[in-house]
Amino acid sequence: MGVDNNQKIAIYKDWGLKLLVWGTVLFITSIFLWIAIDVASNGIGQISWEFLTTEPRNAGRSGGILSVLISTGLILLVCLGSAVPLGLGTAILLAEYTPIQNWFARWVRRSLDLLAGVPSIVFGLFGNAFFCIYLGLGFSILSGGLTLACMILPILIRTIEMGLRSVPQDYRLAAVSLGLSRTSTLVHVLLPSAIPSLLAGLILGMGRAIAEAAALIYTSGYVDRTPESLFDSGRSLSIHIYDLSMNVPGGDKNAYASVLVLLVLLLSINSITTGFSRLWISK
Repeated sequence: MGVDNNQKIAIYKDWGLKLLVWGTVLFITSIFLWIAIDVASNGIGQISWEFLTTEPRNAGRSGGILSVLISTGLILLVCLGSAVPLGLGTAILLAEYTPIQNWFARWVRRSLDLLAGVPSIVFGLFGNAFFCIYLGLGFSILSGGLTLACMILPILIRTIEMGLRSVPQDYRLAAVSLGLSRTSTLVHVLLPSAIPSLLAGLILGMGRAIAEAAALIYTSGYVDRTPESLFDSGRSLSIHIYDLSMNVPGGDKNAYASVLVLLVLLLSINSITTGFSRLWISK
């Protein structure tokens, strides 16, 4: 039996779509590999135990990045410690306790979508005006972490909300039929089912926070010494890379090494979180 023209057109469209998808995948993968190979080839020679365990010297041209890693970790802890509880609570409110067509819920969602597209430097100026000046926190780890929390909240809230809404309604009905309260249903049924969405939001949030520079320039500062408290200024890894590449002649080698460390951190966070998510789903 022959193939008519409509079937031929459908076959060509199918193959065209496949080529487009695979071409896009290969293009994006090749760009990542190009960047990764360039960074690794230029920075691997600088990576050593001493580089990871000593503080910067001579404006970062020599020494290591220990104080930078500590500052980055503290900023990330403040960011997640502030954003996760608030984001989780807001997502639960929007998904479980507010009708989807409610005017308040629609206004909040629209505001979150708008904030998700705001440039990071705008968040930096806001953080400088509100946290550094108005609240009197100055250039500090706390100011930087709270500013990053404001940045990742829209992504975190919307991701968790969609995860909760994707849980089948049958789960809720089954919980009600068993006599579970709304709170028990949320804690024991809905949140465990939405764990992959929560982890996805954390991956996106941490990825944006750990690589952020523009917002932290105006809030956490440039100081490259080890912070003694959350009220001390601290230089994040992204700012350290920016400073070495733009403001420090002769700092390119350490800049490449710092970029390599940043890429490894991002890949590690993504791999660990994705593996945990798959393990949770398999259970």
